[in-house]
Amino acid sequence: MFLNHSSPHAAKLTTICRRKEREIAESISIKRERKGDLIWAKKMGSEGGARKLRLLCLHGFRTSGEIIKKQVTGKWPESVLEKLDLVFTDAPFPCQGKSDVEGIFDPPYYEWFQFNKEFSEYVNFDECLAYIEDFMIKHGPFDGLLGFSQGAILSAALAGMQANGVALTRVPKIKLVVIIGGAKFRNQSVIEKAYSAPIRCRSVHFLGDQDFLKEHGTELLDSFVDPLVIRHPKGHTIPRFDEKGLESMLSFLEKMQKEFAEVKQEITKENDDVIEL
Repeated sequence: MFLNHSSPHAAKLTTICRRKEREIAESISIKRERKGDLIWAKKMGSEGGARKLRLLCLHGFRTSGEIIKKQVTGKWPESVLEKLDLVFTDAPFPCQGKSDVEGIFDPPYYEWFQFNKEFSEYVNFDECLAYIEDFMIKHGPFDGLLGFSQGAILSAALAGMQANGVALTRVPKIKLVVIIGGAKFRNQSVIEKAYSAPIRCRSVHFLGDQDFLKEHGTELLDSFVDPLVIRHPKGHTIPRFDEKGLESMLSFLEKMQKEFAEVKQEITKENDDVIEL
């Protein structure tokens, strides 16, 4: 049976096909880039090429990757989570004392490094930095870091230490950090390595009104260029969003997605010629 292209049915079918083609073209673009022998393709949505922001999540002291996963995914709305690709891992050292979350979350518990009462001397600190870098090499690339408590202190410092060329030298530049209940290191050597120059990567800082680290988290803001601050009424915890905080977070994430999507869709050859797709 042959279709008469001049018939009303044929015209309708042609219109439907063309509409589908336009929808596919608008919703999906293929980005290819060639670097040496490497060719890769990436599917990008129609919303300005938006993609999820990939963050390595560093948990709090004597907790675990599973615990921070439950905290974040259990409290943050889908409108935020759908913009993030979160990767969770355990710190390298088993818990060496009582955990504050015993009876709330199941063990095992881990810690990133050990420290004295004044938080000015650290044990296994270099091993911790090497562990994080090795994990990022193996499971990356990552756009940035999300940290809570001890993990937040690390995340903020790592951004500065990387910018100063003293940490994470084998992984791509950190583009953003999400700091929840953070603070600065107090060891003078680490201070010089991490905060000697303004930290220019994008940053979001959650400050709790009842958080015992609020004063220290506020002090940390001075080390970042144009930090976004989201305040909440709770203590030292990963908070839920109120309306204002949610609006600020979504605006921040959408801005970051837009910046990442500005990469041109092109093939770069060895001679730097550009061919538009």
